[in-house]
Amino acid sequence: MNRFSLSFLRPLAFCGLVAALCVGCREDEVVVPQETERLPTTVDARSGIVGMYLLNEGNMGSNKSTLDYLDMAAGQYYRNIYASRNPDVALELGDVGNDIQVYGCRLWAVINCSNKVEVMDVASGRRIGQVDIPNCRYIAFADGKAYITSYVGPVQAGASTAVRGAVYEVDTASLRITARCTVGYQPDGICIDGENIYVANSGGYLTGVYDQMLSVVNRATMRQVRQIAVGLNLHQVGLDSEGKLWVSSRGDYEDVPSRLHVLRPIGRNGQMELTDTLDIPCSRFCMAGDSLYYFSTGWSNQLQRNTVTYGIINTRTLQRVSSSFITDGTERTITIPYGLIVHPVTREIYITDAKNYVSSGQLHCYSARGERLWSVRTGDIPAAMCFVTRR
Repeated sequence: MNRFSLSFLRPLAFCGLVAALCVGCREDEVVVPQETERLPTTVDARSGIVGMYLLNEGNMGSNKSTLDYLDMAAGQYYRNIYASRNPDVALELGDVGNDIQVYGCRLWAVINCSNKVEVMDVASGRRIGQVDIPNCRYIAFADGKAYITSYVGPVQAGASTAVRGAVYEVDTASLRITARCTVGYQPDGICIDGENIYVANSGGYLTGVYDQMLSVVNRATMRQVRQIAVGLNLHQVGLDSEGKLWVSSRGDYEDVPSRLHVLRPIGRNGQMELTDTLDIPCSRFCMAGDSLYYFSTGWSNQLQRNTVTYGIINTRTLQRVSSSFITDGTERTITIPYGLIVHPVTREIYITDAKNYVSSGQLHCYSARGERLWSVRTGDIPAAMCFVTRR
């Protein structure tokens, strides 16, 4: 058994004791103890991936962000591990978990409304420290540095209060902020290619006048070197196997729909040209090989409801090769698809369901053929996932 499995199985006999100690340490706070559920899953030994972390947002203002862990080798799912692993942390994980990634032997969780990035040991889930960043959103890594997008201003909509966002550079060893670069309004997704950082500016607080620019930041100087007009209210940005950038836009929820945009390199120093806009709505995407998996929960202010779609796009041909990556009809049981990740080797698909946004969500695992393998209950609003590899 690998060391990740051992580190999570060892405390199970003491769950009740740990929960009691947690309550004692936190005085009047209510602590939800760690829960465990057995699943019918095993790890593919050839893949090197042994587990997966899932970060639950929790309801804004309720300080209910939680951390779950899927131990693939043991076939166990652990709910709310942070509280039991860190009984001395008074406010637990914090308010609104937005993004989570593994870099080296550390786990980085971006906690939006708590204005911090929580850093933990990836094998045990124990807290190492935190980096204070206002209204932080998404994270990427390169050469011993973490790069984090930040809205900078308070969590408050309205053009009169909006300020330009920024990308913060953090040394991953010391957890010190080493640089900052101002970009567009309310930057969300971030992607790194060599010396270039690509940032999707949303303008999410500027209702009716959303941002549409993709910022290009030089990593060496931490200066914005250019902006590229892409689409209204940008969200995610990712790099495919051919070096093309894929960017999703949310639109304005009225007349301009959500779309996918493709940019191709046209020179050096991060120069990109918008060459294709696909009339395909996208709320979240994940690339695996030459396939882009996506779903959309497109909200319409006019209809006052979401329209949910799923699909797969070939990133080489830009053609939609499947109108849904779910083939067994079980998409009808998913209320609000929210998070998405695809196993890079087995192509198993993990998708979360936020349900009603105020109670427990669900994690569903699908085979590469799109057939549901299992489902499990998660914390509130399961948002972001990342794989753990064997060391």
